[in-house]
Amino acid sequence: MYLKEETSNTTIVEKSRFICYLKHVTTEEEYKSYLTSIRKMHHDATHVCSAFVCGSIRRSSDDGEPSGTAGVPILNVLDKKGLDETCALVVRYFGGIKLGTGGLIRAYGNAVSECLKQAMLVEDRIYPKYALTLNYETANKIGYYLKNSTILLDTVYDTDITYYFALEDERQLEKIKEFTRGIIPEKIGEECIQKVVE
Repeated sequence: MYLKEETSNTTIVEKSRFICYLKHVTTEEEYKSYLTSIRKMHHDATHVCSAFVCGSIRRSSDDGEPSGTAGVPILNVLDKKGLDETCALVVRYFGGIKLGTGGLIRAYGNAVSECLKQAMLVEDRIYPKYALTLNYETANKIGYYLKNSTILLDTVYDTDITYYFALEDERQLEKIKEFTRGIIPEKIGEECIQKVVE
C-alpha cells in the first residue's frame, strides 16, 4: 500500500508548527532528493525529520532532535499503517516552548497520523485479463455491462468490436456468457491495477 499523490498537513503543538509531507517513492535516491527539495523550501526550519520505507529498507532521521524522538515515531506510524514505498518528512518550526521527550514523540507521530487522514492510499492488485470480440449487434447488448461491472481496459472498433477487460470476480464470466448467448471471453493474461484502499 502506498500514496496515490503527495500530501501535506500542518499541526500546531505548544506554538511549534509541524508540517508533514508524505510522498510515494520507490528508491532511496528519490527519498533523498525529495528530502533535499523540502529542506530548500523550508531552509529556515528548526528541523526536518524523516522516515522512509521501501521493501525491507527502513530509514529514519531525528535531524538534531533528541535521539529517538522524531525519526522513529514517524517510521512507526508508516509501519503501523502498513505502508510501503513511502517517505514522510516532518518540518518543525520551534515555537519557543520545549516539549520534552514524550511530547516530541507524540507530536511527530501525530503530525504523520493527521497527514495520513488527508491522503489517498492505493495498492497494486493483479486481475485476470480477457478479450471478447463480438459483432456490433451483440456488442450493443453487453457494452453497458462491461463498462459498469468489469475493469474495462480498452475497446477496439473494427469490422467487429473487441473489448479488453479485467475481472475482480471470475464468476462474472457466467453473466457475460448470458449476454453473448454462450460466447466465452478469451483469457489473455493478467493486469496490474491500482486500487484505492478504503
